[in-house]
Amino acid sequence: MTATQANPNKGTALITGASSGIGAVYANRLARRGFDLILVARNRERLAALATKLSDETGRKVEVLPADLSDRKDIASVEAVLRTRGDITLLVNNAGFGAAGPLLGSDIDKMADMIELNVSALTRLTYAAVPGFVERGAGTLVNIASIVAISPETLNGVYGGTKAFVLALSQSLQHELKDKGVRVQAVLPGATATEFWGVAGVPMAHLPKEIVMTAQDMVDAALAGLDQGEQVTIPALPDLAEWDAFDAARRAMSGRLSSTAPAARYRANGADAAARA
Repeated sequence: MTATQANPNKGTALITGASSGIGAVYANRLARRGFDLILVARNRERLAALATKLSDETGRKVEVLPADLSDRKDIASVEAVLRTRGDITLLVNNAGFGAAGPLLGSDIDKMADMIELNVSALTRLTYAAVPGFVERGAGTLVNIASIVAISPETLNGVYGGTKAFVLALSQSLQHELKDKGVRVQAVLPGATATEFWGVAGVPMAHLPKEIVMTAQDMVDAALAGLDQGEQVTIPALPDLAEWDAFDAARRAMSGRLSSTAPAARYRANGADAAARA
C-alpha cells in the first residue's frame, strides 16, 4: 500500500512561512496525514527542495507559491488562491517574525514591518480563506501565536502585542464560526528551536536548554491538540486545567465589564472630589 493509499486525500493545506522551521514541519506532518500542500514563503529554492522531498516521500501533490507577505502584491496573489481554490480545507497562518529587545531600543520601522506581517498579512489571508470555508460548511484555520500573547512581559512589547492580536482574533472567530462547520485553533508555542531567535537578535545558544522545544515536538503537540478539539493549544503547558481556569476567569469577568455607571470605587472618589470642590 502506498502512502497516498494509506492516507486518503483530505484536501489541500496552505501553509505560510513553509520553507523552514515550524512551517516546514507542518508541511511534513500534514502531507503524511493525507493533505496536498500549497507552500508559501519567500525562498523559492527552499520551497522547491521541500516540495520535491515531500512529494517523493508521501505521493501527495505539493505546489509552491513564492511570496513575500510584507509585499501587498504578493499577499494579493495568495489571497486570490485562498478565495478561488475550493479544494483548500486548511490554512496554517505561520509566517511572522519577532523581536526580543526592549521597545525603547527598537527600530520603529522594523516594529511597523512586524505589525504588517504578524497582524495585517495574517488578517488578510484569514479573510480570504474563511468565507469559502463557511460556504462549504467545513474548513480549519490554524493561527500560530505565541506564549507572549498571554505573557507580554517575556519579550518585546510590539511582538507580544501582535501575538495577542492573533489570539484575540482566533477566539473571536471561534465564537463567530462555531455553528458554521469551521474549526479555529490558536497555537501558543514557547521558545522553539528555529531561525526565529537569530532574526529576533538573541542567539539560541543563549537560551536555557530546558525551555527550548524542537519544532518537530511543537508541531506534533499542536496537531495532537487539534485532534483533541482544543481551541487554544499551549504545547509546553503541563496541565490544561491552568489554561481552562485562566480562560474561564476571563469569560466570567467579561459579563461585568460594561455598565451604565462606574464601579463603586470610582463613584466614591468622584463624590469626595465633588464635595471638596
